Amino acid sequence: MALAGVRVIELAGLAPAPFCGMILADFGAKVIRVDRTKVSTSVDTMGRGKKSVAINLKTKEGVAVLRRLCLGSDVLLEPYRKGVMEKLGLGPQELLKENPGLIYARLTGYGQGGALSTAAGHDINYLAMSGLLSWLGRSGEKPYAPLNLLADFAGGGLTCALGVVLALLERTRTGKGEVIDASMVEGAAYVGSFLWKSGRIGLWDQPRGQNMLDSGAPFYDTYQTSDGKYMAVGAIEPQFYRQLLEGLELDVGKLPPQMSFEDWPELRRVFTERFASKSQAEWSEVFNGTDACVTPVLTFHQVSSHPHNQERASFMRDASGDESPRPAPVLSRTPAEPCLAPDPVIGQNTAEVLREYGFTSAEIDKMQASGAVEVALVKAKL
Repeated sequence: MALAGVRVIELAGLAPAPFCGMILADFGAKVIRVDRTKVSTSVDTMGRGKKSVAINLKTKEGVAVLRRLCLGSDVLLEPYRKGVMEKLGLGPQELLKENPGLIYARLTGYGQGGALSTAAGHDINYLAMSGLLSWLGRSGEKPYAPLNLLADFAGGGLTCALGVVLALLERTRTGKGEVIDASMVEGAAYVGSFLWKSGRIGLWDQPRGQNMLDSGAPFYDTYQTSDGKYMAVGAIEPQFYRQLLEGLELDVGKLPPQMSFEDWPELRRVFTERFASKSQAEWSEVFNGTDACVTPVLTFHQVSSHPHNQERASFMRDASGDESPRPAPVLSRTPAEPCLAPDPVIGQNTAEVLREYGFTSAEIDKMQASGAVEVALVKAKL
C-alpha cells in the first residue's frame, strides 16, 4: 500500500482526527491510537486498522512513554487545544529537536494562532466562521449545517491527511519534518474556494437559496415521489434539461424558458407535481441510461445494492457485518486494503506496541503497576 512503513501516533480525539488517522491506516500506515487510561469505551468509531495504547499522560512516566513513541515514529497527529502539548513538554520545538524528521500535525478548529485559537467550538461554529454557513439553506429560511461534514471531515480530517502526505513527500527530498497547522475554519473555507472564485461570473448574485446551485433553480433540486422517496435533479446544461423534460413528458413549448428566474417558482410547481405521480423505482427506470442528470436519492440501506455501486464494490462489510464506504480514491498499483477486523478496544495493544518501540516486559509491567499505562485483556470469541 502507498503508506506502508509509515508510523503514525494518533492522540485520541473526536471526529476529524480519528478520520484523518483512519485514512492513513486505510492506505497502509501503521496508526497507533493513544487512548486515556481508566476509560471503558472508546468514542472513536473510525478506529479501523489502528492499534490502541492506553497511556496516563497525567504521570511523568506516561509522558515519557509518549515521547519515546513520537521519537520512533514518522507522524504525530494531535487534536488538542493550543498549548496542551507544550504543557506536557511535548510541543513541536521539543519533539522536532529530538526527531528532526517528525511530521507534527496539529488539527484544531481555529488554528494555532489568532484571537480564537484557544476557544472551544464545533463543526457548526467553524463552518460559520469560514463564511460557508451563510450560503447553506433555502430561501427565506435560516442557515443550516449539513451534519458535521464540511468542517470536521472535509475541512478538518481530510485536509489534515493531505497535509501529512504532502509533508511526507517533501521529507523524501530534504529529510526534514515540519509542523502542520490544520484549521477546520480554513480547511472548510478552502473546500469552498469555488464560491469565492466563481462569484464574479454571476453564480451567487442572489440571496441564499435563490441561486442555481443552492436550491434556487427548479432543475437543481430534489423532488418527492409517490412512495415518499426522492429523486435528485441536476439538469443544468440545455441538452440535459431537454432530456429531463422528455422524461417528465413535458412540452417545452408550454413551459417558460429554463433560465427565466422569475418563472422558477412555476417550474418547480410543475416538476413537483410530475415527480409525485410515480414511485422512485419508476422514475429511476425512466431516467436510467439518459443524460438527464436525474438519480434516486439512495438511503444507506439502498446504496450498496445499486447496480453501479455493486459493480465497483464501492461499499464493504467488516467482520461484524457493518457496512461502510470503501476507501477512496482507488489507486491502480497500491490500492487501500482496509482492515476488516473489529476496531481495537482501549489498551488492547499496549504491551505489543511498547515492545515494538523497545520497552522490555519488565518495564511494561512496572508501568502498568504504577498506572502509567494500561493493558486491556481482550477475551477471544469462541
